Amino acid sequence: MSGNTLLEGSEEALVDYGHSISIAAYRNGVAITEWEEQKTAMGLRAAAKPLLKDWAMELNRTKVIAALKAIIPNAGTQLAYGTATAGERNEFIVANSDRVLFGALKSNAVSGVFETALATLDSTDDKFTYAKLSLMKRIAKTADPIIRPVRVNDDEEWYVAFAGSAAFRDLKVSLATIHADAMQRGKDNPLFTDGDLVYDGVIVREVPEISAIATDNAEVFLCGAQAVGHVIGKRWASKTEERDYGFVNGCAIEGYFGTEKLVYNGKQHGVVTGYFYAALDA
Repeated sequence: MSGNTLLEGSEEALVDYGHSISIAAYRNGVAITEWEEQKTAMGLRAAAKPLLKDWAMELNRTKVIAALKAIIPNAGTQLAYGTATAGERNEFIVANSDRVLFGALKSNAVSGVFETALATLDSTDDKFTYAKLSLMKRIAKTADPIIRPVRVNDDEEWYVAFAGSAAFRDLKVSLATIHADAMQRGKDNPLFTDGDLVYDGVIVREVPEISAIATDNAEVFLCGAQAVGHVIGKRWASKTEERDYGFVNGCAIEGYFGTEKLVYNGKQHGVVTGYFYAALDA
């Protein structure tokens, strides 16, 4: 409304979509006898808790990766790539045609056949480069509905992309030509130090656990706001137990949670999925 026109009675409805995520219990534990502790100078009980914490963190990461990689056909069930049928994969790219990219061109996915689109990837034009990263960002901004960036400090807008080691390697090679001229050589140049790469408002993180979906074919996930939902029923907590008159000492960790890619109106809500040629190191 503008001017002296009354707003009352002309308000817009607030659109609200829901996504249900089921939680499950996850537990792990170790048991140590006093005799085992006597045989080593290492404090086994003290070492158990950080090891179990590492297990919990790795499980969280595994669940997030599985959510990002999920194929979501029209039925709405989130499936692993290996368990989805050819028809279900086709349904996925048709429903998400405004937020998937195969190689260098958006038109590579126009056939609506996943295997046909994947077969277009070649070692010349379809590696993951900074140009493809910028294209994925433009796809996010022009998707319908838009994939919103994450806002930091009220005025900074960022996307975050996750790539496996082979695709990350190819991006790093392509960035070398521009970073060598644009950045000072030294400890702060990401090409000379390990860590995330930053380009065109996108933070790119290497995740070695993102496996290839086929020989020489890699996935990259550009994420905006509301990409993955992580529901916590009970935060990770450790427990201890003594039994057999204190001879056996147990330590366990447990948490209740669920993790899924967020889907609204049949589309992955906050993710652009890119498929690229990425040869394994010889």
